[in-house]
Amino acid sequence: MSAPLFLFYEEPDPDRWFTGDRHVRRVIRRLLRGPHKPGGVMRWYLNLRTGLDRLGVSYRVNDYKGLRRTPGAVAHVVGKPHVVDLIPPGHPIVYGPGVAAHPYENDFWGRADIALLLVSCDWFKAMYDRDLPRPIPSAVWPAGVETDLWAPPAARPSKKVLVYDKIRWRRDDYGPSLLQPIFDRLKAEGRDYVHLRYGHYEEEDFRRLLQEVSAMVFLCEHETQGFAYLQTLSCGVPILAWDRGGDWQDPSLYPDRVRFGPVTSVPYFDSRCGERFADAAQFQEKLGPFLGRVDAGSYQPRNYVVEHFDLAARARAYLDLASAVSTRRA
Repeated sequence: MSAPLFLFYEEPDPDRWFTGDRHVRRVIRRLLRGPHKPGGVMRWYLNLRTGLDRLGVSYRVNDYKGLRRTPGAVAHVVGKPHVVDLIPPGHPIVYGPGVAAHPYENDFWGRADIALLLVSCDWFKAMYDRDLPRPIPSAVWPAGVETDLWAPPAARPSKKVLVYDKIRWRRDDYGPSLLQPIFDRLKAEGRDYVHLRYGHYEEEDFRRLLQEVSAMVFLCEHETQGFAYLQTLSCGVPILAWDRGGDWQDPSLYPDRVRFGPVTSVPYFDSRCGERFADAAQFQEKLGPFLGRVDAGSYQPRNYVVEHFDLAARARAYLDLASAVSTRRA
């Protein structure tokens, strides 16, 4: 039996007022808000674990003491960046895909022994490879999707459209120039719609909605994997995606420090999944034909996800990448 993986993932939760108060605050948060709701970075970690479980691969979670007792063992830091500094010296690190939005956001590149950097799509890898302050081997690794959980209903009850709104920046501009024209056109087409804004819903509510709609309009400036839209495709719901392309425009760094492009909002997508549009004018052109193909059952989005994002297969791909690190170090 092979040795277990040392797997690390932690959300940043520093003490605020006195030593150890993070533990008290964590209990209070759980009592007031319920269990922690996983975001995209945690989803990489959780889905990797599920895939490893399906392969029967053993692992230890956040076992820093065990790592120290195992000379030269690889630390698998799925995320987040602050965990890299917690890994003791003498242990090579497989880091990612829960990396920062840009290399400039971290300062550990010269001191951490990162043997392999995992990023979740091609455009993101290209940006990291260009802007890392020192060369580090990198590879693309997206996590799998729980296709058995995110599954289509036996029959679609309506032709309702879900408008998934993950517009991060310039909402004052995009509200009237993009979002409202989409609502107006859907009304003109006689389609009921639901507006769902990222960060303002429970995951179970999202899954329920995907059983009730026939299509989704996906609005996001860019994605590095995009679990929500992949879960949508897994439920058999075709997508009309706003894919504006162009530069990465995170205002914390763009345009003064970083200019990189092109980016995409749907890094994993083909003709089975739906269509793309670049702006409000192109949305007007594409919506009618898209809805016609949705009604005709022309798209097969679930087939795409099942083919490319099986949990066990993605975990196996992770293990293959990680084993190459051990082989090189040996």
